[in-house]
Amino acid sequence: MADEPVKKTVYLAGLAWRQLRDDPGRASRLAVRLAARTPLGARLRRSRLVVPRPRDAGRETRDLRLLLDEPAPPRTRRAVQGTTVLQFVTNALPRTNAGYTVRTHRIALAQREMGLDPHVVTRLGYPLSQGVADARARVDVDGVPYHRLLPWFPQTDPRDTVAKSADLAGRLVEELRPSVLHAVSNHLNAAVALELGRRHGVPVVYEVRGFLEDSWLSRDPAHREDDEFYRLTRELETRRMAEADAVVTLGEAMRAEIASRGVPEEKIFTVPNGVDEAFLAPLPDGSGLRERLGIDRGATVAGLTSSFYGYEGIDTLIDAAALLRDRGAPVTLLLVGDGPERGALERRAAERGVHAVFTGRVPMESVRQYHAVLDVFAVPRRADRVCQLVTPLKPIEAMAGGIPVIASDVKALREIVEPGVTGALTVPEDPEAWANCLEDLAYSPERRQKIGRSAREWVAAERTWRAVTAGYRAAYRFPTRQST
Repeated sequence: MADEPVKKTVYLAGLAWRQLRDDPGRASRLAVRLAARTPLGARLRRSRLVVPRPRDAGRETRDLRLLLDEPAPPRTRRAVQGTTVLQFVTNALPRTNAGYTVRTHRIALAQREMGLDPHVVTRLGYPLSQGVADARARVDVDGVPYHRLLPWFPQTDPRDTVAKSADLAGRLVEELRPSVLHAVSNHLNAAVALELGRRHGVPVVYEVRGFLEDSWLSRDPAHREDDEFYRLTRELETRRMAEADAVVTLGEAMRAEIASRGVPEEKIFTVPNGVDEAFLAPLPDGSGLRERLGIDRGATVAGLTSSFYGYEGIDTLIDAAALLRDRGAPVTLLLVGDGPERGALERRAAERGVHAVFTGRVPMESVRQYHAVLDVFAVPRRADRVCQLVTPLKPIEAMAGGIPVIASDVKALREIVEPGVTGALTVPEDPEAWANCLEDLAYSPERRQKIGRSAREWVAAERTWRAVTAGYRAAYRFPTRQST
């Protein structure tokens, strides 16, 4: 559209002004982030100043209180007709490549195969709100329409954000006539869907893919469950679950947590993570990539694909590798991904003399090439509450390729790893236990192959996107029918 360049400029200028007004201390970080995007800014891209500083906790809690003070308006619900699904998400492909966005996309593709008509809507301002100068109102990925809600100016009040989002998305509702509004974590997406449901009489399903307050709790040892941010976020998330017509979540531990908050069990549906059927094909030859990464042909390689947050426990994996080196049974670590802990993890590996290859983020279509380098896929998550509850996607992708998984023995991971059959479980945050488990499996080729085959068979039977996505029909109250 002709106004896209102007809207992009106006919105980004407004975003910078709002950030500096809210927190003048962000000025240096904002300058570095802008400079890093220039052709001369390559070195700056590794600076800690490039990482955006979280908003002031006081402003965050103020916003939560404002949303909680808003009364829940009554809604009328009409019967489900048609097959159009309008899904509301925080971020999406092609700009953001993460487990969250991969799940969104694969579900949309699988729903289309089922005969549904899925459309995805990203949160207000995205991707401009991320500093990405892309003001297209719609982007299609593999035939899936991704709609963007792009105002001229960023909102400052969360209630205005919900109202403006509903105003812009209301045009889509009127055009597409969706049968269901499917909001995905977090509570703001749910609030937008609920407001649209109120205005248009459309049923609302809220998909809880994680617990925001527990993720926040795990990212800083200073955070506590009695902090106001934790308490208010939990209260607001629970309210959105209660207000929705149905709640979808990823696993049984998460289902039990949601039910414990007073949400009726009969309206909670489990749709676990899955994989595209292409992940079940034989892995490509990894020898060429090994050589390019500087990994010896005969080296034993353990690793992961992940976002680098503290709760992922990658420090435990590095410490375990150091113990194995001292025992004369070294492993090379292949750590694929990025995040706020990457710099600290690189320093840790160097200090302990561990051969660790950090690749940064890789394109989604290249993940299996990196899987082909691995002998063992590791999920060394901590015993934090968020890790006990939330089931990750990445290990299922590895299992589909026949790679044995070693995971921390926490509730959520017990749902996908059967010890001795599809993988191994060991003590979280215990480098020696991890070293023992790694040595036992990594140096037993026949056992690795047997476990890898069993893991692949389990994924093929139960965890393809086609298999798991059928669970949405019950949540949507759609009648079962064969795909066309």
